[in-house]
Amino acid sequence: MPSGPGSIPTTVPVQMPKPSRVQQALAGMTSVLMSAIGLPVCLSRAPQPASPPASCLASKSHSSVKRLRKMSMKGGTPKPEPEQVIRKYTEELKTAPDEDCIICMEKLSVASGYSDVTNSMTIGPGAVGRLTKCSHAFHLLCLLAMYCNGNKDGSLQCPSCKTIYGEKTGTQPRGKMEVFSYPVSLPGHEDCGTILIVYNIPPGVQGPEHPNPGKPFTARGFPRQCYLPDNAQGRKVLELLKVAWKRRLIFTVGTSSTTGETDTVVWNEIHHKTEMDRNVTGHGYPDPNYLQNVLAELAAQGVTEDCLGQQ
Repeated sequence: MPSGPGSIPTTVPVQMPKPSRVQQALAGMTSVLMSAIGLPVCLSRAPQPASPPASCLASKSHSSVKRLRKMSMKGGTPKPEPEQVIRKYTEELKTAPDEDCIICMEKLSVASGYSDVTNSMTIGPGAVGRLTKCSHAFHLLCLLAMYCNGNKDGSLQCPSCKTIYGEKTGTQPRGKMEVFSYPVSLPGHEDCGTILIVYNIPPGVQGPEHPNPGKPFTARGFPRQCYLPDNAQGRKVLELLKVAWKRRLIFTVGTSSTTGETDTVVWNEIHHKTEMDRNVTGHGYPDPNYLQNVLAELAAQGVTEDCLGQQ
């Protein structure tokens, strides 16, 4: 774009041939960026709104946009047998401690409360074990029942202290994560630019890991746009969000807390900022505690800086 005096046109046409849903949702940021430097903007094609107008979005083709990465869901790997997972992360005790199992609420010195509904060829009803890192003790059969009632992804989470053993994965449907950067600041982070994350998940059919396998699920409000400051801590959060995306932890299929709709794609306990230039709903900036809070939420899902060295 010319920078000399007198070379600025009265309007800047933005061509959007055959826009995709993401291009439609992103087109608004072009006008924001140009308006920020005093340029009026004329759109040659009116985009169909795919998200609330409060979000400040951009066209992928704009020269100020640098696409950092595009990530799609990858196929899964074979899952270990449930008994193997329990044995891997526990040490069986010869003598049961004089305390309750917080899973079945029975004394550890008596049989597991799940012995009548959980069958195992290798774990007896009275077997007691201690988790190797946090040292909390449970009936092994209770741990097996808890594991089999979850995602069965090869990881185990202590029901007492929430310590995660192994690599926790979620039930996020297939989709796409894209990342962009802009030379526009967020409120409260005026010393740096902005990272834009675009998540796109299409509607589909629920798999065996979802609440109602074989039933269709909806995906409302996609593409969804989220914002981070483009500074050292914001970039660290971005890298951890990429790990969480790969592990299928950012979204899940469930019931919407806002509409009550069932069998739909919903956020999964990792909060995102979906407003760029205001904080009317609490999902925007300024928020001086957000980056620390989201790091804690990621850690609760087993996504920490230690994961970055494993990528």
